[in-house]
Amino acid sequence: MTFIRAYLRASTDDQDAGRARSDLETFAVDRGLRVAAWYTENESGAKLDRPELFRLIEDASPGDVLLVEQVDRLSRLSTDDWEALKLKLNHKRIRVVALDLPTSWMGAEARHDDATQAMLDAVNRMLLDMLAVVARKDYTDRRRRQAQGIVKAQQAGLYRGRRADTERHAAIAEMLDKGMSWSTICTATGASRSTIKRVVDGRKAAQTSPQF
Repeated sequence: MTFIRAYLRASTDDQDAGRARSDLETFAVDRGLRVAAWYTENESGAKLDRPELFRLIEDASPGDVLLVEQVDRLSRLSTDDWEALKLKLNHKRIRVVALDLPTSWMGAEARHDDATQAMLDAVNRMLLDMLAVVARKDYTDRRRRQAQGIVKAQQAGLYRGRRADTERHAAIAEMLDKGMSWSTICTATGASRSTIKRVVDGRKAAQTSPQF
């Protein structure tokens, strides 16, 4: 039996990794399919080490579908890391279906005859490679522009580094003072556990700093 395994990713803790869930659900429902499992994480698409993605691969059986909103949710990887990820996907014979790659949509449907399936797989491998390259270029271009902007701001004396989300951090601190659990705080604020840890560590550092 083929399972649809949906993968949701955002780059930072402050972004909503589950934002595209409704779009993936709609895609599946429109085709009479059901998403059997969801895998959600806040990790950069530019790094290969992503626990939930690799849990998906580990859970998958041959022929299962990895469903994503866009190819860049799966990869902004370097060429070598993209080849390593493809090797793992191919080893499990996992079919990638992306909403921004219409030629891949047939991969979510019933198996076709061998010749048709081979042709579809070949076309999608080529297009996936192309979109992965585009996603990587977009990532490196944005990083370069960001670095250039920071340098200019530093030269003008305007750059102060990234500002913390002070309002949410204050809310987290207040919930901690009330004895609320980390799980409850995550649900209430949308923050990740790593964000809560930063608040906790920041408060400890402030308490132990020498007073003058």
